[in-house]
Amino acid sequence: EKVDVTGSNSNLPTTETSKSSSNRKSQYVRSEKLKDYKFMFNIADGGFTELHSLWLNEQRALTPNHEQEIWHRRHDYWLLAGVVTHGYSRWQDIQIDPKFSIINEPFKMDMAKGNFLEMKNKFLARRFKLLEQALVIEEQLRRAAFLGLAMEQTNPALTLSQRFSEVECLAECHQHLSKESLAGNKPANAVLNKVLTQLEELLSDMKQEINKLPATLARLPPVSQRLNMSERNILSRLPNGQNLQPSTQVPTTTVTNGNEYAYGSYSNFIGPFALPAGGNSNNKPTSSSSTASVDSSSTRMKSSTPNNDA
Repeated sequence: EKVDVTGSNSNLPTTETSKSSSNRKSQYVRSEKLKDYKFMFNIADGGFTELHSLWLNEQRALTPNHEQEIWHRRHDYWLLAGVVTHGYSRWQDIQIDPKFSIINEPFKMDMAKGNFLEMKNKFLARRFKLLEQALVIEEQLRRAAFLGLAMEQTNPALTLSQRFSEVECLAECHQHLSKESLAGNKPANAVLNKVLTQLEELLSDMKQEINKLPATLARLPPVSQRLNMSERNILSRLPNGQNLQPSTQVPTTTVTNGNEYAYGSYSNFIGPFALPAGGNSNNKPTSSSSTASVDSSSTRMKSSTPNNDA
């Protein structure tokens, strides 16, 4: 007795067609839902970096349906995610990862240039350095807010710092006026006189604030009270330098980032520009040994949309 094989397999094309159509339908529904979500990502750096100014200018330069061609906030988000995944200065690994293909979009117009890869990697390094600085400042501001370290507005030290910033800004912005005034430019001479008057007023205010500092310092609580530690605990944490000779150098503790790059201090560890030019490319860092500040900040990178550009 022959078994009818054709009858049993006749439903296979119909099943595959129905599966593919259902997949297309689900993808369409998902894309339609994602249109209602707004991309949200921010770094609260308190205005201490130029990051938000760049974001604002880049947002203004965007054109509809061509948003990925200009580097902006969304690219920064996925750049940080790529560094968290692949590690510091692993720009090539990030670029070839399909999940982070959005990073390659702004550079497609420059692919014909001879130094395309070098230019691209330098841009990513500079951009990441700025993002990392903003993340470090955000963390310090968060700690200060948690510890309640906000300074009183009437504190003479705060007023003195503000006056000094104004003096520095005013002097730097108008330093060219002195040369123009000496060259016989009368309008520049008039502006220079006004600037010098403002500087004189600011310096007078700073002198008054300096006179208030001794009384302010006298009202400060002891160090042990501000640190919530006893004097014995503070002394035990201080390095014992009695047995050290004046010419003795304290060895610097080195820290590696998993890429066999040594750093003497955290100030040198910040940013990819601190990395040497060479390095063993075979020692690829894992995600657990990749980043110091960005790894802790990855939980603060919030986006309501996944990467659809990959």
